[in-house]
Amino acid sequence: MSSKKINGIEIKFVRTIPVDQLQALYQDAGWWHDEYKTTDEFLRRIPEKSALFAGVFLEKKLIGMGRALSDLCSDAYIQDVVVLSDYQKLGIGSMIVKFLVEELKKRGVDWIGLIGEPGTRSFYEHLGFRRMKDYIPFKLE
Repeated sequence: MSSKKINGIEIKFVRTIPVDQLQALYQDAGWWHDEYKTTDEFLRRIPEKSALFAGVFLEKKLIGMGRALSDLCSDAYIQDVVVLSDYQKLGIGSMIVKFLVEELKKRGVDWIGLIGEPGTRSFYEHLGFRRMKDYIPFKLE
């Protein structure tokens, strides 16, 4: 799979990540729940089981990530796009989304969706995503 390096920042697809660095990203984003850390298995499985897992590294330190859940032939959902607070507003988040979209399209995926957090609409619209009219996201409770 591909990788890109810009100004010392490398983005690449990986299957393993040091669990402490992955946990730091989730904590920085406010997505962390203490029950996740009962074992390292939960964190190890995230990159292993994602169709695509893009890690962004600065001198071997994980500073951002994004992943795609997909069958890798028709549909995909982009999820968990995050950059450590100290590295935000540098274009890294856009780089992650573009990197994922490019690889998905190379594989013939023609439907790519995501659910953005409140306040991220303009970020994703700038990258070509549009609100899906007449559709409602659902979550099993």
